[in-house]
Amino acid sequence: MDKTRTETFSDGVFAIAATLLVLGFHYPTTDGHLGRFILNLWPSLFAYFVSFLLVGLIWANHHSMFVHFQRVDRTLLLLNTLLLASVAFLPFPTELVAHALDAGQDLKPAALLYGLTLTVGGIFFNAVWNYAANYKKLLKADLSKKFIRQTTRRFLLGPLFYGMATIISLIAPLISLVGYMVLIIFYWLPPKDENKALSV
Repeated sequence: MDKTRTETFSDGVFAIAATLLVLGFHYPTTDGHLGRFILNLWPSLFAYFVSFLLVGLIWANHHSMFVHFQRVDRTLLLLNTLLLASVAFLPFPTELVAHALDAGQDLKPAALLYGLTLTVGGIFFNAVWNYAANYKKLLKADLSKKFIRQTTRRFLLGPLFYGMATIISLIAPLISLVGYMVLIIFYWLPPKDENKALSV
């Protein structure tokens, strides 16, 4: 199957998920004290910022990954759909985290669900890549084995680190939230071998 429609559908899901994140914001119900109202929005702003960076990161890596695909099959479409399901679900745990930070309670289950969403999404992302890499007829023929191995290892680190931060949420949820943000910012850094896909 041609990959164009898969990429188009995926881009649509990413765009909708990113847009839905803003629905966690609400207008003030009373007049006056607008400055205080804006300052009190910091939990929602924090959660929005982290999650928007995350959606953008997954989209960027998804785009970089599909550049190396020459076609897709039904199994890869299923794995990609499961990945997109985790992306579309992200606005819900994002709002839970914002609410927990604002209320000053129930942060542990909120941070846990958020971390699980990141970890499961990372697992499905790896599943898409590993399926295509193991069935090389889905990858472009000029990709080097070295690049495939390096990419596989780099992608695998994502769910491992997110999983570790998720476990930390059971003990120190605030630290885990900071950990999610640091990991997301770190993974925005371009890999050193990004432009060397064709090297031996």
